[in-house]
Amino acid sequence: MNNSKFTYQKSGVNITTADRFVDFISKKTKGNKKSSIFQNIGGFGSITNIPKIYKNPKIVASTDGVGTKIEIANELKKFDTIGIDLVAMCVNDIIVQGAKPIIFLDYISLNKLDLKKLKAIITGISNGCKISGCELVGGETAEMPGTYGKDKFDLAGFSVGIVDEKKVLNKKKIKKGNLILGIPSNGVHSNGFSLIRYILKKKKINLKKNNFLKNELIKPTKIYVREILKLLDKKLINGCANITGGGIPDNIKRIIPDGLCAEIDLSKIKTKKIFKWLKKKSISDKEMMKTFNCGVGFCLIIDKKNTIKINKYFDKRFRPYVIGKIVSSKAKVSLKKRIKW
Repeated sequence: MNNSKFTYQKSGVNITTADRFVDFISKKTKGNKKSSIFQNIGGFGSITNIPKIYKNPKIVASTDGVGTKIEIANELKKFDTIGIDLVAMCVNDIIVQGAKPIIFLDYISLNKLDLKKLKAIITGISNGCKISGCELVGGETAEMPGTYGKDKFDLAGFSVGIVDEKKVLNKKKIKKGNLILGIPSNGVHSNGFSLIRYILKKKKINLKKNNFLKNELIKPTKIYVREILKLLDKKLINGCANITGGGIPDNIKRIIPDGLCAEIDLSKIKTKKIFKWLKKKSISDKEMMKTFNCGVGFCLIIDKKNTIKINKYFDKRFRPYVIGKIVSSKAKVSLKKRIKW
């Protein structure tokens, strides 16, 4: 019998449960054919081989979270897809620079270890890694009583990609006359949830009783890795942008070179029912554009001649379409007309 007056477990931290969770992750990732000879799960650090096909490899790293979408998962008690969101938020940024995601690590912090919840979260992360073709090589789970309230938790992800120096996507490849294509989003993705939750609260909407909202708001972020890597391999992209917080204007201007402008025709955007629902809740066009993706989850900048070639790499649901062009101007972005809500 343990007669100690003070123990780590009495303070709220359960090492035994944490060890059981590590065993679960280890078994979950064991079947990954991409796994190297290194036993990363449960170790102090993760070791990964650099693929030999790269002559002058450059490392691209990204870290992100899923914001307050976590609160939606908590309210609905559904945790098996939030991990896909976490992976998507990181790897979709990496491919923008032409890199292939190769490894992913997660950080989960919570009030008290709940194996059922943690297993669901890590299953989503594992699925996200499979979709994006990268390997879950490790992470950290922190039990932090007193820092988080009951049932509260947070997620952070970290991913590393690799690209040959000659294949790095940069602003120099973008030219006047290039077309801007919008790739459809899967819905809200993982941005703007503080505003969404504010609306739900003010309008006194019971999320659990609204099947449309329940399905839309927990829907995982679309991972664009497979399609974009194919386009990069065929040298069909001059530039691209992941549309996250800040919407189309703030994200696409990050890749536009000086002297050129992304002229976007907003009337071309094929928005979705969830955004039309949000728009009806007294949100201005400007606020919608800077908070949400409004139906476009990723943008491509291409030579006009490559439009048909690009389309064949996408399922009909996510097929890119023209939303603008590159013109000469001191402004990085110019928005024309209005979205047809």
